[in-house]
Order: sequence, then C-alpha cells, then structure tokens
Amino acid sequence: MFRHLPKRGFNNKNFTTRFEVVNVAQLERFEDGAQIGVEQLSQAGLVGGAASRVKILGDGELTKRLQVAAHKFSKAAEQKIIGCGGTATKIQMEVKPLKRKHG
Repeated sequence: MFRHLPKRGFNNKNFTTRFEVVNVAQLERFEDGAQIGVEQLSQAGLVGGAASRVKILGDGELTKRLQVAAHKFSKAAEQKIIGCGGTATKIQMEVKPLKRKHG
C-alpha cells in the first residue's frame, strides 16, 4: 500500500551546496602567471556563470604558475598548484539565512 502513497516530509535537496567542478588540467589553457577567479573561469566556458560555486580537482598535470581563487580545492589540486609556484586562495561562501514564516 505505501508504495502507492507519495513521500512526504523533510528533504535536504533544497539545502544542498552544489559545486561546479574544474580539473587542474583545464587550467593549463590560461597564461603563465595569470590570476584566475570564478569570473575568468566563466568567461573561458569552464563554469556556468559568475555566481557559480567552484571546486578545483587535481585530475591532470599543471606546468604553469597560476594564482587560482575558488570556493574549494581538493588536496591534490592544492598541492599541484602550489608545487608549480602558484597560489590557491579559498573564497568565502555566503551563508543564506533561512526564511521562516511568523504566524
């Protein structure tokens, strides 16, 4: 019987934090010594828009010295960026307040 009834109740889907993923190998297209932020990744077509939350993953090789700013980094990505003489800067994420109904 309860296979036919709809599921009701609390769901975390509305509160999840979704990240757009960029691999270290994709950063190779930028010039040596470039400053890369979410806006530059958006202009290059690697993420959806400038309002995206970005996580840099360590898949691939990096040979250029880059200054990368993103919301999250994997340990491997951070080591590869710093190993080439670049910097990996974390951007603070904004916390949205919960909307509560009074009444």
